[in-house]
Amino acid sequence: MWSWFPRSVCCACGMEAAALCDGEWLLQVGGITPRDVTGALKAYFALQVIYARRKYKISPPDTMGHPEFERIFRAQANCSEYFPIFLSLLWVAGIFFHQGVAAACGVLYLHARFRYFRGYTQAAQGRLGPLYASARLLWLLLGLAVAGLLAHFLLPPSRPWVPVWPLWLLGAH
Repeated sequence: MWSWFPRSVCCACGMEAAALCDGEWLLQVGGITPRDVTGALKAYFALQVIYARRKYKISPPDTMGHPEFERIFRAQANCSEYFPIFLSLLWVAGIFFHQGVAAACGVLYLHARFRYFRGYTQAAQGRLGPLYASARLLWLLLGLAVAGLLAHFLLPPSRPWVPVWPLWLLGAH
């Protein structure tokens, strides 16, 4: 049976990866997935917007008002816009490159986004350092995903690819 996911065996339980309905099990840490953590952060950010609306008496659907409210609202919106991109890259990098490396990048990205939100709520300039860090991590996840996809589709299944696949692509068989 053909699957989008590579046929591999989970080291924890021995179940085949293709037997599962999705690849999310690859990135679980203690039963918690990146989607869970991302959802918790999105809920935290949304609650901060609700608290700011109450504090500055700004009723929905208004998005303009006190400058502090506007920064909190914008920080929440910015983070929400990037989470789908992050999750897509995280899953592809985890499935096709290496789940440990992808998970580490995911944790660092979520921490950078949390710092971005906290920095942006304090002052607009406070978002820049974490913004650059999270952008670098997204680029890294993109690179890992591309490398994993190239290795998966270009290398024969019997060959190990980490870290020898670039040499194989260059012709060093």
